[in-house]
Amino acid sequence: MENRNTPSNFIKNVITEDLRTGKVKEVVTRFPPEPNGYLHIGHAKAIWINFTLADEFGGKTNLRFDDTNPAKEDTEYVNSIQEDVKWLGYEWEELRFASDYFEEMYKRAELLITKGKAYVDDLSADEIRQLRGTLTEPGQNSPHRERSIEENLDLFRRMRAGEFKDGEKVLRAKIDMASPNINLRDPVIYRITHAHHHNTGDKWCIYPMYTFAHPLEDAIEGVTHSLCSLEFEDQRPFYDWVVAECEMPSVPHQYEFGRLNLAQTMTSKRKLKLLVDEKHVDGWDDPRMPTISGLRRRGYTPEAIRKFVYEAGISKSQGLVDLQMLEHFIREDLKLTVPRTMAILRPLKVVITNYPEGQTEWLEAENNTENEEMGVRQIPFSREIYVERDDFMENPPNKYFRLFPGNEVRLKHAYFIKCNEVIKDDNGEVVELHCTYDPETKSGSGFTGRKVKGTLHWVEASQAVPAEFRLYEPLISAEEVDEAAEVEGLDSTVEKAEPSFLDQLNPKSIEILQGFVEPALKDSVAQDKFQFFRHGYFNVDSKYSAPGHLVFNLIVSLKSSFQPPKQG
Repeated sequence: MENRNTPSNFIKNVITEDLRTGKVKEVVTRFPPEPNGYLHIGHAKAIWINFTLADEFGGKTNLRFDDTNPAKEDTEYVNSIQEDVKWLGYEWEELRFASDYFEEMYKRAELLITKGKAYVDDLSADEIRQLRGTLTEPGQNSPHRERSIEENLDLFRRMRAGEFKDGEKVLRAKIDMASPNINLRDPVIYRITHAHHHNTGDKWCIYPMYTFAHPLEDAIEGVTHSLCSLEFEDQRPFYDWVVAECEMPSVPHQYEFGRLNLAQTMTSKRKLKLLVDEKHVDGWDDPRMPTISGLRRRGYTPEAIRKFVYEAGISKSQGLVDLQMLEHFIREDLKLTVPRTMAILRPLKVVITNYPEGQTEWLEAENNTENEEMGVRQIPFSREIYVERDDFMENPPNKYFRLFPGNEVRLKHAYFIKCNEVIKDDNGEVVELHCTYDPETKSGSGFTGRKVKGTLHWVEASQAVPAEFRLYEPLISAEEVDEAAEVEGLDSTVEKAEPSFLDQLNPKSIEILQGFVEPALKDSVAQDKFQFFRHGYFNVDSKYSAPGHLVFNLIVSLKSSFQPPKQG
């Protein structure tokens, strides 16, 4: 049975101690995505950590949308995130929105102003950036930093009333422009944005910045352990400042863990959105995308993803996880549960010249050699079949054991056949093989007269079901993708996505083939999964597959050099 608890880790130790000492009575966590894109594989780790830790200690987890930036957010993303969390196997205690707390956040901002801890600034974003200083040089005070409390309250209320244009004024926390932590150099906490909000409509034209809103949300909800990735470690002092100076009755604490970085995988939502918008991919759920919806459409299971993030573990370090590790766990999840059938991706017709014309016999084939409980099926065999074009060579090298003129091979579940004649078209391309079969070599008959070294898969021609096969390679050619500059939610502190990452796109990330599957698969529906002999695991596509037009996505190949972690 799958282990739904977390392995021993530093966060678990903190929670254990907090409960033991009575620092907290009940563990409350939250998964707080920003609804500006679809969830990706990195989010799966955050979801697992928050939900599993709370559940393990009898606590609760809220699903909360940090919807503080209406220009980038949409109900499409809200709906997709809920669907993905449920699909991964988790249920939230309450569904919350940061926008539900806008009025409370506004009051806390006014409180800061009355305490002399916040001021309205007229500087532009570029001017604020220029005066912020560097890691080695202190920042400089804004000329508007010493406005009176009365003037700041008046201006802030006029900002809310809509008297000013976007970017004309901001509200900044008043902390320390000489702080060695650049995040404490009077960060912006409110900006003007005249944009329709998916949840509050046109009620607001000023919106809190993520870094100001997030700790308030945690405090309002009574979150005890605010778990986030290491990118937010430098933001923790400001997180604590906001909670303290806003005089929140509930005091959450932030703990950071290393994010999940997967080799050859880009998880920047900004860059993923660019791929979608510019149609480099077939939407957010393209099977090449690292999104949860893309993995689901490709054929990954929630069980495999949960096992993957469990084994990746929780630590303070930022490591790069081998893509083969994720692939290993989907193989492990499917190998005993899906039928093992035959499909021909690159067809080459074979005519068995000594087999009776017009005759069809039905052969028995086990559905899964490692799971007898899955039973058997009947497959047709006749004079004409399809084999893989790659399984024939007219002039083969040494130790080639598949079909070539004069060689004999075994057809899986069927007979031995021998290649006698090669038929070519006017261009010299091989279009058909003529072979003979030995009726005494029928599979399961106990024949031991001679042995052959090659076994081929095949599909009977007259009842073969046409199918489309989509083969995938990683979307990104580079082993490691540079995403260090992006911190989700900190839109004001990052530069726009550069198009240079498009140069890393793999031009061979998808290959579409037209072939055939066994007739038993003709009624397959979306999300049906199969292992195709020698090819790999495949999933019926949920977007393009339809009755009479089967489309299969390659989930993962059969072979891997990955060594799974030892269980101890």
